[in-house]
Amino acid sequence: MLSETQVLGIIPVSRTTLYRMEKSGRFPKSTYISPNRRVWFEDEIIAWQNAVDEFDPHRARGKGRRARAD
Repeated sequence: MLSETQVLGIIPVSRTTLYRMEKSGRFPKSTYISPNRRVWFEDEIIAWQNAVDEFDPHRARGKGRRARAD
């Protein structure tokens, strides 16, 4: 199980972006193990990373941005 700090160390996004992605279903859901402690399962994070990499490793960088010139 990974804490929020550990997840943010692995995934290069802000805390707000992490929660937005989770809420929209684009990132694995966290689990509360106590009223003030939430964790993510490491295997789900790794599976998500692999799925993102396999989707399109040469994708553009975001809405409205130009693709990189290779």
